[in-house]
Amino acid sequence: MVWVGGSTRIPLVQQLVRSLIDKEPNQNVNPDEVVSVGAAIQAGILSNEVKDVLLLDVTPLSMGLETIGGVMKKLIPRNTTIPVRRSDIFSTSENNQTLVEIHVLQGEREMANDNKSLGRFKLTGIPPAPRGVPQVQVAFDIDANGILQVTALDKTTGREQSVTIQGASTLNESQVQQMIRDAEENAQLDRQRRERVEKRNRAETMATDAERQLKEVTLDFGTQFASAYRRRIEALVLELRDAIAQNDDRAIDRAQSDLQDTLYELKREVRLAYAEDEDDDFFGSIRRVFTGEDEDDAYWEPRRREPREPRDPYDYGVGTGRSSRQRDYERPRSYSRRDVRSAPLENDWDEEDDDWF
Repeated sequence: MVWVGGSTRIPLVQQLVRSLIDKEPNQNVNPDEVVSVGAAIQAGILSNEVKDVLLLDVTPLSMGLETIGGVMKKLIPRNTTIPVRRSDIFSTSENNQTLVEIHVLQGEREMANDNKSLGRFKLTGIPPAPRGVPQVQVAFDIDANGILQVTALDKTTGREQSVTIQGASTLNESQVQQMIRDAEENAQLDRQRRERVEKRNRAETMATDAERQLKEVTLDFGTQFASAYRRRIEALVLELRDAIAQNDDRAIDRAQSDLQDTLYELKREVRLAYAEDEDDDFFGSIRRVFTGEDEDDAYWEPRRREPREPRDPYDYGVGTGRSSRQRDYERPRSYSRRDVRSAPLENDWDEEDDDWF
């Protein structure tokens, strides 16, 4: 059912109609133009000027929501055939953020405040977590009658909040075309504004990641290992955030470059530390056994033979006389024999440590 005629705009008339039928009337069509549009299409069909007509309802303008920095994220582009459902995953922009506000928008501009606001609602009860960890799925669902339902779902807790927006496409044709023209005329300016916002978002993300990496290195290797980089990273993070607050693009680029170089050096030191740790694992122990490295650090005493005098195979004499060919085992050798380790009674590794399996 669609509204036809100007009198259907009267709220009391709409209330009466809703009480008489079971479904919500379609408000996507301008009631002042619906009859003339239908008559024109029918005339084209009768005159054979219009053939194989397939009328499809589409979204006249894009729909999306506001993200950090006031940028509009489009989920349903304009001219999308309805019914349609689109969704995307979003996250928090602050540490320990327990609430997000969903601002539903309609329009073609890049920034939220240049588009039409359709409604707002809040999703609460998000568990406190670092920035970017929570996952909130936002879904836009437009049915065949043009009714928009927006749902936000916290994937961790299963908590859900939604809003239903009726009459999202009540703009007339001239208003829709005007909004499209505005977007085309301001496309370059909007693109520059969006790029500036995204640049600051990337800088803040780098600062947050630097703090996280420094914390992880401190936990894994201790404060002494991370102390050489702590002051430098903390100073660069502070410098970067000051540049973001002052909207200084050159300072942002400089601080980002210096911070990226410092993080690269830190990662290189971490890789070297892990490589050194590998020499102390079980396979390193096996290698040292076969190569004889670090024998002075062995915890058991090497087994030593007592010299004895075996019978010389070349000694054919009788009694205790020595043959000229008999070897003197007490004479120093011209070469050195490496001491052979006696195997311990048990394996020389911790049997509870199964990380290498």
